[in-house]
Amino acid sequence: MAEAADFQGTSASPARRWLRRAGALITGAPLLAGLLQLPAAGPAQADASGTVSVSLDSLSPSAPTDGDTVTVSGTVTNNGKRAVTDAHVGLRVGPELTSRSEIDSVARHSDEPRSGTGTEVGDKYEEKFDKLAPGIAEHFTIAVPVDKLDLGDDGVYEFDVTLSGRTSAQSWDQVLGIQRTFLPWQSSEADTKTKTSFLWPLISTAHLTAKTGAGELQTPEFLDDDLAKELAPGGRLAQMVDLGKDLDVTWVIDPDLLASVDAMAAGNYRLQGADGTSTPGPRDHQAAAKQWLAALQKAVAGKEVVALPFADPDLASLAHNGTSVTGSLSHLKDATDVAAITVKTVLHVTPSTDFAWPVNGAVDPSIMKVATSAGADRVIARSDSLQETGGLPYTPSAARPVGGGTTAVVADARLSTAFEGDLTKAGSATLAVQRFLAQSLALNAQTDKQRSIVVAPQRMPTATQAQAMATALKALQGGTWSQSQDLSAAAKDKPDPSATTRIPPRPAYPSSLRRQELPRAVFDQIARTQDKLDNFRVILSDQSRVVTPFGRAINREMSTSWRGRKGEAVGYRDGVEAWMDDLSKQVKLIDKSETKLSGRSATIPVTVQNNLVQPVGHLVLRLTSTMPTRLKIGGKAYFDQRVEVSGGHSQSVKFTTSANANGRVTVLAQLYTEDGRPYGDAVSFDVKVTEVTPTVMLVIGGGVLLLVLAGFRMYTQRKRAAARQADEDGPGTAGEDTGRPGNPEGPGDRLPEESDSASGADDPEQPSDHAPDTAPESADPSGTGERVDR
Repeated sequence: MAEAADFQGTSASPARRWLRRAGALITGAPLLAGLLQLPAAGPAQADASGTVSVSLDSLSPSAPTDGDTVTVSGTVTNNGKRAVTDAHVGLRVGPELTSRSEIDSVARHSDEPRSGTGTEVGDKYEEKFDKLAPGIAEHFTIAVPVDKLDLGDDGVYEFDVTLSGRTSAQSWDQVLGIQRTFLPWQSSEADTKTKTSFLWPLISTAHLTAKTGAGELQTPEFLDDDLAKELAPGGRLAQMVDLGKDLDVTWVIDPDLLASVDAMAAGNYRLQGADGTSTPGPRDHQAAAKQWLAALQKAVAGKEVVALPFADPDLASLAHNGTSVTGSLSHLKDATDVAAITVKTVLHVTPSTDFAWPVNGAVDPSIMKVATSAGADRVIARSDSLQETGGLPYTPSAARPVGGGTTAVVADARLSTAFEGDLTKAGSATLAVQRFLAQSLALNAQTDKQRSIVVAPQRMPTATQAQAMATALKALQGGTWSQSQDLSAAAKDKPDPSATTRIPPRPAYPSSLRRQELPRAVFDQIARTQDKLDNFRVILSDQSRVVTPFGRAINREMSTSWRGRKGEAVGYRDGVEAWMDDLSKQVKLIDKSETKLSGRSATIPVTVQNNLVQPVGHLVLRLTSTMPTRLKIGGKAYFDQRVEVSGGHSQSVKFTTSANANGRVTVLAQLYTEDGRPYGDAVSFDVKVTEVTPTVMLVIGGGVLLLVLAGFRMYTQRKRAAARQADEDGPGTAGEDTGRPGNPEGPGDRLPEESDSASGADDPEQPSDHAPDTAPESADPSGTGERVDR
């Protein structure tokens, strides 16, 4: 009233103005104090919130229905510097999440305290702690009937576990830590269920080398014993089989893994050493391999099995860097051809070989072309590569006809990547399971139209990732909104006419994946090794002993498993090529030293050595004279002879030569395959020709004549002496032993003609004498100054 009177056109007195200002000051003091305190409260709140970490280690059941009791357990840890008092763990149900994007948003901020987390379920469903000391972790378990959660319509709800309490800096209750997750709620059977195909991959890295033993069993050699660790109880592959046997999944198998385990199960395998030697593999690992194969055979019985090409070749690397190298695509065809045979032989099931699976489902036109070049007409892609552009309000079915009789089977990216990352901690695995189920339910709720969805997880899940996958699948298969389906059935389902079928262009291929691709140099080396193998195989009597192990090793050189392992990849490829070189050199020519020819014609032996266990043939040995005017081989500049050598032996091949003049001539010996390709290194040696003159021939002829005359004279003299002796003795002495049987000279006397020269010690070299053949067992090089007579 006083203020109203003051406004009647009169000014307030100074006293009244002073009183009014004082009153305003007194009245506004608390508000001012509050405003001044607000900035200070902000940092205090920031310091307190998030000081306690909350780990949700388990949530059961993962997808509750009516009548269930939800049990959560985990740990809370005080990461701050002050103790937390009057603390308690509570449960909060947040708002319903109506889209898959909202689920992604909550997952990205799962441990950030913020407003809008909902109210706690109630005091009865919490766990209290009088004090949480710094650095101390406390375990909690809370069970709450699902009807106490006040869930509304079917759908996905944010579900939070919070730690509230006080600190010495802030003495009022507040949320100090939170862990957000999801609660899929489908109280009864859904009217329309999503058909879900889950791929269960059995893939490993390359373990077998190209080396095999020399015996009939061809004992395999492994890079290391890592495969045995994966097969042992508790190992990654052992868990994959043990978990997968109870799931409705499509098994996707690399036949190389089966071949490697089968080789280990056969026994007598060896382990490669750092110094090039090898040691026997432990015998108990053989039993583990047999047990794993037996378990796998039972697990896949009656299930769909998809066989990838042998060793799981990197289709993107081949498409981007290998097609320009001759022969690269043929390796993919070989890998595909052997895949079905390997799976059927080891597992006794007939697999499907219709599917190709590029890394992470990333595709472009070149990858699609390569993927289908070996006969596969279905390519497993992923929705983050083959993205929707038509603005569909729902996720379409997986099958997409992309032309040319090819179907792209598009796996859902969110579901397929749900179990990537480190899941060794129970909290991380639980969050992955709940997120997967939430995305699956949200997908099903998008439309009343039934769809076929494919889940293609990472190629080589860890043991903990596999456990999380199995947990999620059991909940999904026992849930109320999904039903299992084989991959082949999903590929055959009617495609959505509004779904995109446009393959992304090559520049859209992720750069992160491109950096991990095998470069062109890899395919060049593979081609070089294959060329050496082709040249070597033609001389073998049993090609399979070499072609099979090397062919499969070349397949392994193209494997996707080398991504991110550049050093190991280089070492493996170099090892394969080095072993190929070493085997090829086991068939070679023995070096020769200088050879001397003492006449116009002679034979020259050249030795071929075979240190392989099997015979070799289809070889031609060519001896070439570099100066045919002086020395000819077989009457011309060069001469060829076919060669066959038994395993572990040497063979001497003789060449007839003719000399026209004295002097030194270089001769080249070279092995060739029957198709005219050089084999191995050439051997070069000198031949020293010494021509025999007519004068020397006369001297030699005269000497021979003198020897003949001397022998005739000795004969006639002995005849005469015998006749004289008979006349002197007369008839009465016939047959008497005189001690001198027809020899007129006394004992020990020798005729001049019976000198040492007549004994043959210095006989001239006889025509047609040949150098002796090299013994089949001999592998020694010719001696210095080797002399080859006529």
